[in-house]
Amino acid sequence: MTVAAVIVAGGSGLRAGGEKPKQYQMIGGKPVIWWTCRAFLDHPGIDHVQAVIGEGHEAMFAEAVKGLDLPLPVIGGSTRQESCRIGVAAVARVSPAKILIHDAARPFVSADLIGSVIGWLDRFPAVVPGMAVAETLKFAPGGIVSRTVDRSSIWTAQTPQGFAYDQIRAAYDKAETERTQGLTDDASVAEHAGIAISMIPGRHENRKLTTPEDIEIANRDMTARSLHNLPDIRVGQGIDVHPFEEGDAVTLCGVAIPYSQRLKGHSDADVAMHALTDAILGTIGEGDIGTHFPPSDPQWKGAPSRIFLERAMELLAAKGGMIANADITILAEAPKIAPHVAAMKDVLAPLLHAEPSRIAIKATTMEKLGAIGRKEGIMAYATVTVRLP
Repeated sequence: MTVAAVIVAGGSGLRAGGEKPKQYQMIGGKPVIWWTCRAFLDHPGIDHVQAVIGEGHEAMFAEAVKGLDLPLPVIGGSTRQESCRIGVAAVARVSPAKILIHDAARPFVSADLIGSVIGWLDRFPAVVPGMAVAETLKFAPGGIVSRTVDRSSIWTAQTPQGFAYDQIRAAYDKAETERTQGLTDDASVAEHAGIAISMIPGRHENRKLTTPEDIEIANRDMTARSLHNLPDIRVGQGIDVHPFEEGDAVTLCGVAIPYSQRLKGHSDADVAMHALTDAILGTIGEGDIGTHFPPSDPQWKGAPSRIFLERAMELLAAKGGMIANADITILAEAPKIAPHVAAMKDVLAPLLHAEPSRIAIKATTMEKLGAIGRKEGIMAYATVTVRLP
């Protein structure tokens, strides 16, 4: 018996703020939608996972779910109802007997809840998890209380909502044929078609992310949860030095700092990012930059050092690891580093899949001692702590 899951991610997510829709914002070092899709991919009761995304989100989605074994997404419609209808139709090719439909913005869905919905579908054609309302409800049109609402039979609805596949597809087709709009969830579509729906207990942690505060709290919770599940702690160190040559800017941690010289090297000579890359590679025993990107190879001439850092992070992710902390010290008489630290953290945080608070960038001089003290170049040290399964 095939069970399909449709992950609905077509919304704009504007209320969450930020430059990206909420489903693509980072929590725990990964985009929200990555965590959501992984929860269903990892569940033994789910055979097929299909994402429905917004028009123009193809590149964001591909980047967000990198490393997950997902089919190509389908493009949703202008409303959630239309996006779900498209997603339900898209999984017909795998002939599912059951289907679960879930909001991408609920990344804390548990395996236990997914399993409960699947199991209850043996007894009912439609199953909706939810929470019984615990607080007193007031009906107050215009802000003036007119009566107290009996809450004894009132539930809030969560996802994943589960259905017998043939019945929910027919229900969506019925709503489309009748041009019925404004059905806010899949259970509303089932209800409109006269399908019997069972409510089962949801989970408090299965909250929907909506506001910037939700994203911030989810980031803290997911980071703590992820690190807790990674007990193998390792520390790596990286050191690099580059001399100056003629130029007009020094690149450090991906930020171009105006200066009367530049750093000399085969790539962009970002000494701080090189040290950081070597430190990460050291935590997993994967050699150094030269092992993966030989300076004798002409394709890396002038290359941005973020390529090297991204490769190190890919190797770390392949082992299931996460950055717990990165500490970088830059030794330079000039240029001044401190005014650019915030910008450097902004560059590194998404590359390391870590909060800026887990990245330290410090600068010091050599008190005019040695080659660095004579302003002949810049040296950087990096120490990285990672956690692995």
